[in-house]
Amino acid sequence: MLTERMEAKRMSQQMDWYLQEVERYEELGFLRKKTLMEELDIIAQRFPHHLAVVEGNRRLTYEELLQEIEQLSTGFLSLGWQQGDRVLMQLPNTIEFITVLFSLLKIGVQPVLMLPSHREVEIDTVAKMVQPIAYICCSSYLGFQYECMAAQVIPQHKSIRYIVTVGESTIQWPASYTHVTVDQLKERNYSLAISASPHYRDTALYLLSGGTTGIPKIIPKIHEAYAYNAFASAEKCGMTPETAYMAVLSISHDYPLCSPGILGTLFTGGKVVLCQTSSFDEAFHEIEKEQVTHTAIVPTIASLWLEAFEWYEDLNMSSLEVVLIGAAHIEQEMAVQFMNTFHCKIQQGYGLGEGITCFTALNDPVEIVTSCQGQAISIGDEIKIIDELGREVPQGQLGELVAKGPYTFGGYYQASALNAEIFTKDYFLRTGDKARITSDGNIQIVGRVREQINRAGENVIPSEIESFLRTQPMIKDAAVVGLPDKDLGESICAFIVTDGQRMERDEICSYLFHIGVAPYKLPDRIIYVERLPFINVGKVDKKKLKQMAMESEASMH
Repeated sequence: MLTERMEAKRMSQQMDWYLQEVERYEELGFLRKKTLMEELDIIAQRFPHHLAVVEGNRRLTYEELLQEIEQLSTGFLSLGWQQGDRVLMQLPNTIEFITVLFSLLKIGVQPVLMLPSHREVEIDTVAKMVQPIAYICCSSYLGFQYECMAAQVIPQHKSIRYIVTVGESTIQWPASYTHVTVDQLKERNYSLAISASPHYRDTALYLLSGGTTGIPKIIPKIHEAYAYNAFASAEKCGMTPETAYMAVLSISHDYPLCSPGILGTLFTGGKVVLCQTSSFDEAFHEIEKEQVTHTAIVPTIASLWLEAFEWYEDLNMSSLEVVLIGAAHIEQEMAVQFMNTFHCKIQQGYGLGEGITCFTALNDPVEIVTSCQGQAISIGDEIKIIDELGREVPQGQLGELVAKGPYTFGGYYQASALNAEIFTKDYFLRTGDKARITSDGNIQIVGRVREQINRAGENVIPSEIESFLRTQPMIKDAAVVGLPDKDLGESICAFIVTDGQRMERDEICSYLFHIGVAPYKLPDRIIYVERLPFINVGKVDKKKLKQMAMESEASMH
């Protein structure tokens, strides 16, 4: 009981300071005191006949989108759902993602955005944490049976009483569950009025953190702050009512959802084009068909698109103006080749679902675009680089990036102990990223604060070695991790992807040495892999790489 009271007190203190921050940003004019649904209503009144969303041959104008949202929201109300209820929403890039999302936002039901790639473990873990009343999914999609998976997990969670599917059910659910399809909800002729709309300071939705701890961290996003994130990102990326944004990454991620993503596009009156996958075959045809102007990808996808371009030279992709690159650093050679091949601009970005979002400027020279992550999207953002003791370091020096601004969140869901660690005393969010601020004010991310390798007392930043390795013509990609070593403390292990060729470790070290890499930074071990494992949007799963290295070493003894 004492522990519960202490937890409640910490939660209350946390919300007190966050509310004060929100009020301050309202007074400064950054936050518009509107919900996400209200922002969509405003733009739909201006452009009712503009195309809002396209998925294959399906097309909705803004007026038609609002009609679908209205039908679905009354359908959800007819189930007895209420403001503050939480639901797990696991939908792919379909029109239903958008209509379901906004219908929930309209009535104040809070979706937890699960990724299409999540499976039983993630569903089970998140359900235990948030106690949802419902699970929303496709019956099946791209060959995977989501409803069958749900049937294995849902019975373990008594809070879940409703199953909502896109598509006809493939499961005979017990009578204790209410199962309904999205189409059935839209067909219900209820004339239910929403008793009270959600407040613009209420939690709109929950994102899942892209961390690698294995335990999801749940990120609450409030309406007006998340709307501001979308508006500010859209402005930074030059979006207008003529923008056609193509979503190839899962829109359950913050990056393609709101940075500026589909929300930034919709709130400026543009057109959202939804792709099932990031496959060049699908994406290239959509660029031509829908006259796509903007898209967001990661470096690995950029590399694949470059390789495939010559097979599709007959397609007209001249509409493409801006490609956003995020989640990982893009090398200068690849960026220049991409811009020359697709005749577009690249904006490199950096962001966290928890807060800060940065992009290089549309008029930045290629040297800036490829060497840093640009500047924060809002003049209300405050950025500092601090040392281990929390002291701000001189410009140009490395330290931890901390930030706060109009769209920074107030802490993870039900994690007061963790929240006490991730904010400084003056409420700056600790990003955990090692960075510097350049002489022209741009942010340059060099790695994770705790990711650096301590090899025989020398600190080595993996991303630096990865960049050097990728300059070797035979090496297509590389990832570097630190491994426990009884003599060195940590040794340097490089995972390398090639087209099949192999070099000995001595050859690789000789190459690195001759281009100026210090001897203590040379890899102690080389492991060749067909491809690097990834988590979330293009981030290398270094936890898995370390596990692979340890297993490989164990098998040798």
